[in-house]
Amino acid sequence: MVVRIEIWADVVCPWCYIGKRRLEKAVAGFDHRDEVEIVYRSYELDPFAPEVGTESTVTVLARKFNADEAATREMMAGADEVAAAEGLHFAHGDALHARTLTAHRLLHLAKEHGLQQALLEEVLAAYFTRGESLGDHDVLRAAAAAAGLDAARVEEVLASKEYRDAVMEDVAQARAYGSSGVPFFVVDGRFGISGAQPTEVFEQALSQAWDSRDAG
Repeated sequence: MVVRIEIWADVVCPWCYIGKRRLEKAVAGFDHRDEVEIVYRSYELDPFAPEVGTESTVTVLARKFNADEAATREMMAGADEVAAAEGLHFAHGDALHARTLTAHRLLHLAKEHGLQQALLEEVLAAYFTRGESLGDHDVLRAAAAAAGLDAARVEEVLASKEYRDAVMEDVAQARAYGSSGVPFFVVDGRFGISGAQPTEVFEQALSQAWDSRDAG
């Protein structure tokens, strides 16, 4: 009996990274943790972003929220503090803002080889910890290599539109569930959780999912 958790997330979403860590803590403390399967689904927060970034994240966010960059950095610092409490160091304000479609396509490739979580962690660290642009194919190549993906297959995906349909299907499924943002978690296809909730919320969801299966 496996509890399946699907997570819709974008790789440039700070709360998605925070939610990931909180879920991992909940799973680590779950009595049946060896019977939990986690699958990451694609979501694009900004599908209209340029494929190759030209502006910093803080510049783009300042424009989005009609604020100056100083106020935007202060706003981002709030999320940085929450992240630090989860053991994460964020330094992505000056990273170039780019579309994340290609990163998601590579994550679909990685899923086929059982390396999705490894690649996701590498990609998140590249952007949030090192401030690298995910529109830079060299950054994605390095992340893929560190995760153990075959370099030739990575090049094939980078040079094509392979897995684009799979990404779009993930986004459509999130909307079908009624989600308009991320992170969004679905446990066993029945229980939905929106946002980077406290670890305790994930613990309760895991227990509820397990107990309901046992009762059934």
